[in-house]
Amino acid sequence: MPEIAEKLIQTARSLAGEFTLARPSFSAAAVGAALLSANGKIYTGICVELACGIGFCAEHAAMAEMLKARETIIDTIVASKEDGVVPPCGRCREMMYQLDARNKNTRIILSPDRIVSLEELLPEHWKI
Repeated sequence: MPEIAEKLIQTARSLAGEFTLARPSFSAAAVGAALLSANGKIYTGICVELACGIGFCAEHAAMAEMLKARETIIDTIVASKEDGVVPPCGRCREMMYQLDARNKNTRIILSPDRIVSLEELLPEHWKI
């Protein structure tokens, strides 16, 4: 596994550690995410799970951090629970593409031994 992939996995995993919010069914940090931007900076995020679907994925939080720095291109991204890597959901995949169409080349870490492009995860994309 490339060194940067290992670093991103470890960073994402270190953020994961679910804790309860206002109610027992509300939580945060079941998943952590880390991304490497095209400019070489690492951005991170955690998920938030609330009622009525108003929470968000860890990848969304990491992308929002990247956007605050006025960057839009993701080189590599990973999400992880405490016990291992999880693939991005469809909403996260679509968000990456809509932030910048060049993100079709983003490397998605699916496991320590498997990295694919966003384009591979969005075949026959409808194109914006």
